[in-house]
This record gives sequence, structure tokens and C-alpha cells, in this order.
Amino acid sequence: MVAPSKLSQVLSYQNFVHAVSGAAGGCIAMSTFYPLDTVRSRLQLEEAGKVRSTKQVIKEIVLGEGFQSLYRGLGPVLQSLCISNFVYFYTFHALKAVASGGSPAQHSALKDLLLGSIAGIINVLTTTPFWVVNTRLRMRNVPGTSDEVNKHYKSLLEGLKYVAKTEGIAGLWSGTIPSLMLVSNPALQFMMYELLKRNLMRFNGGEMGSLSFFFIGAIAKAFATVLTYPLQLVQTKQRHRSKEAETKPSTSSKAKTPSTLELMISILQHQGIRGLFRGLEAKILQTVLTAALMFMAYEKIAGTVGMLLKRN
Repeated sequence: MVAPSKLSQVLSYQNFVHAVSGAAGGCIAMSTFYPLDTVRSRLQLEEAGKVRSTKQVIKEIVLGEGFQSLYRGLGPVLQSLCISNFVYFYTFHALKAVASGGSPAQHSALKDLLLGSIAGIINVLTTTPFWVVNTRLRMRNVPGTSDEVNKHYKSLLEGLKYVAKTEGIAGLWSGTIPSLMLVSNPALQFMMYELLKRNLMRFNGGEMGSLSFFFIGAIAKAFATVLTYPLQLVQTKQRHRSKEAETKPSTSSKAKTPSTLELMISILQHQGIRGLFRGLEAKILQTVLTAALMFMAYEKIAGTVGMLLKRN
């Protein structure tokens, strides 16, 4: 049983402020740079032999599908992101408060990495179903996407129901293994962010401006993304069902999803090592800018709420 003092640290209002600020900051950032995420998804799902730049893909989408297609699936993504960021920020700061006993001196990079990993695992296990459906929602009406996806994935709720009905409850957690491996991404990101933040605040006498938060957020995300990108690529491929995969005859009513290792080997065989980094340009551009803006918005919102609480 958690001691009263520990329980109060877990259920503190401060953790709630961090969670709400993180969720709001994430939604603001994603709304701003969502077209780049759309491009990243398209590039990751391309087959070998196609080499296109971010600019080329944006041009093709706008000319072929209309400008609004760059924002296809934004609503469900924001819903999922809000839940995911709330869970992650709350868990991370609650664990941090308990582990440090409220003392800033107890913080360290390795401890942040461990706590970030635990928060990531909890986040993955609770929010994976939303991201499984999101990946399919975003590919609706895109050339090569199955008629089944186009017909049944009209909203987040409908998608969740359809996956549970046709693939079983386990289908809602498709790609969980690479997602669990990818907890290293936010863990590395938060470790680097907190490390840079602590050192900069020490150097600047405890003060930091919005641009400083923006830049250290960008550096932290770039660091984490490059190290974990191949797993992100495999995760996207596992969650998405292409038209060819859907139309292949199967002896089972439920299609078998290739394992993480099988997909990685297949990509290496057909596309080489470069295939594991397909879409990295768009991913770096999108995630770095999104994370940078998210951290800046998060710090400003949390700081403003903190000041208001002190006044009251």
C-alpha cells in the first residue's frame, strides 16, 4: 500500500497541471505541423524503388487529393494525442515526485531515463488501441488502401469497434511489441530535455525563455528520433493494412500480422539498410518541430498556471 505522503505526491495538483499542459501543448504543436506527419506516414508505407522528397509528396497530395487531404485524420489524432500526452506527463511527473521525494537535488539523467521508460510502458499499454485505429484512419481514400479500411474507419470510435469485431481484442494492441521497444524514444527525449533544461537553468540563474525551451525540445527529439527510427517504421507498417495484404486469401478469418523481426528482415532484404530509414527526413522535420513547439507551449502553460496558483 502506498504511504499517505507518497499517495499525495502521486495525486498532487501539480502533476495534474503538468499533464494538462503537456496534453494542450501537444495538441497545439500537432495541429501546427500535422501536414508533415501526413507526409511522413505516406513515405514510411511506400515500397522499394520510390524515392520522393517531402516537398514532392506534399505537392502530389495537394494536386491529386486536395489541400484538405494534408489534414486527413487530424481530429482522431488530436483525441489520441491528448489522452496519450496526459497519461505520459502525469505518470512521468508523479514518478519523478515520488522518486525524488520533492528534492530537485535527487534528479539525474539516468533516473529520468528509467522513469521515462516506466511512464512510456504505462502509456503504451493504455493508449495503443487509439493509435492502431489512427494509422488506418489517416490512410482512408489513399490509393492502395483497402476498401475495408475506406468503408469501416470513419471515426475513432467506429474504428475501435470494427477492429475489436474483426480482429479480436488483441487486434487493438497490434504493434504493441515495437511500441514497447519505442518507449525508449520518449524516455531518451525526456532524459535529454530535462538534462539540458537543468544545465541551462543553472547557467542562467534559474530562468529560461520560450526560445530556449523550443531549442532544447528540438535537440532532445532529434536525438531520440534518429536512435529509434527503424522501430517506428516497423510499427507503422504493422498497424497499416495495405490493399494487397487485405485481398490475399487466408485460411483464418483474422489476418496474421508479421512480427517485428520478420518485417525488419523483409525490409533489409528488399530495400537494404536505407529502407529502415525511409521517411526519416519527413519524420525528423515533423517530430523535431512538433516536439519543440510542444515543450515551449507546455512550459508556458504550466508556468502561467503555476503563477496563478501562487497568487491565489
